[in-house]
Amino acid sequence: QVQLVEFGGGLVQAGGSLRLSCAASGGTFSTLRMSWFRQAPGKEREFVARISRAGSSTNYADSVNGRFTISRDNTQSTVYLQMNSLKPEDTAVYYCAARRSVGVSLTESDYEYWGQGTQVTVSS
Repeated sequence: QVQLVEFGGGLVQAGGSLRLSCAASGGTFSTLRMSWFRQAPGKEREFVARISRAGSSTNYADSVNGRFTISRDNTQSTVYLQMNSLKPEDTAVYYCAARRSVGVSLTESDYEYWGQGTQVTVSS
């Protein structure tokens, strides 16, 4: 059973940066396709970014493209989300998610494993 634990959330001013980490255990990390999702208060959870198993392919939501960067270190079984130029509308609980199934997916229901989430709050 894969377990995911997120780190790095917090309070930051608009325009600032944060780096989220997600550590995986209980499986072979390099076989997992990884993504970040987020859920703002009163809204549904939404896709943020995904990365392929080797890290060679990424996708981003339009709202974060050019500001956020997803990366992974398979030797450390960790995926990262570097968030720059943060905006108040980025305030949300950020979740790390993993899946084994073949292919690209930006859909929440396709992900088998989830972390507990980490709160990111951006003040104006």
